[in-house]
Amino acid sequence: MQKIKNLACLLMFSLVLISCGEYQKVLNKGTSEEQYKMAVKMYEGKKYGKALRLFEKITPTYRGKPQMERIQFMVAQSNFNEKNYSISGYYFDRFAKNYPKSSKKEEASFLSAYSYKLASPKFSLDPTDTNKALEAFQSFINTYPDSDKIDEANQHYKELRYKLQKKYFEIAKTYYRTAEYDLRNYKAAIQAFDNLLSDYLGSEFKEEALYYRLKAAHDFVLKSYDRRKPERIKDAIEAYEKLKRNYPESQYMEDSDKMLATLHQEQERIDAIIAKQVKVNIQKSKKK
Repeated sequence: MQKIKNLACLLMFSLVLISCGEYQKVLNKGTSEEQYKMAVKMYEGKKYGKALRLFEKITPTYRGKPQMERIQFMVAQSNFNEKNYSISGYYFDRFAKNYPKSSKKEEASFLSAYSYKLASPKFSLDPTDTNKALEAFQSFINTYPDSDKIDEANQHYKELRYKLQKKYFEIAKTYYRTAEYDLRNYKAAIQAFDNLLSDYLGSEFKEEALYYRLKAAHDFVLKSYDRRKPERIKDAIEAYEKLKRNYPESQYMEDSDKMLATLHQEQERIDAIIAKQVKVNIQKSKKK
């Protein structure tokens, strides 16, 4: 029995060597037709890395020929299976654009978007692939509303949109948290929260964003010179009213009410200073 196992292993090893030798021979010295056939063989055998090396060699020869449609799709699919997701997203997109009448156009359009989603990093990193995935899924949803992939596409789109919202929400919060050390970041935080709320209507972060937008405006008032406070108090009170209008039972309402009270106190103090200054100016005018 052991001898049979040893012979089987030896035979298997020999076949692998022969196969590798054949592949290398075709890769280095084969004709374009031989390389094409070997590439397809590697692809169908799920040896996608080897297939890609051959496809790369034969692409210039087959450009503009009927086989090129199949080659482009296999290149895209091979990169996908090798987890080269940014590259597969690009090639699936190219395929869909280059072969608009292909029976695989819908599949390629979906896989392009899905590839970019898989390439999309966590929310805190560069959102380039996330944005590409969003655009691609939106295009797929608009183009193929009756596709059997439409529910999946919508779910992917929702997840990507959430990821971007979280990214921009965390950026705005970072501005707010660092404003204590750099007062310019209060303005940056306010603008960032405003952008999030306008760009993503109905955002899952809307309530919290409105609250932090109010906190940034409130704290900015307290850190400002008196001459800057009137317009900033007005802005902060408007932020409070917007939060209360949208979420009258908000979990942040108690703290927000305290901030509003502080703003009113500041408003009264500033009004008193202004009134006193007006009175002084009037008296000076009379003396003249």
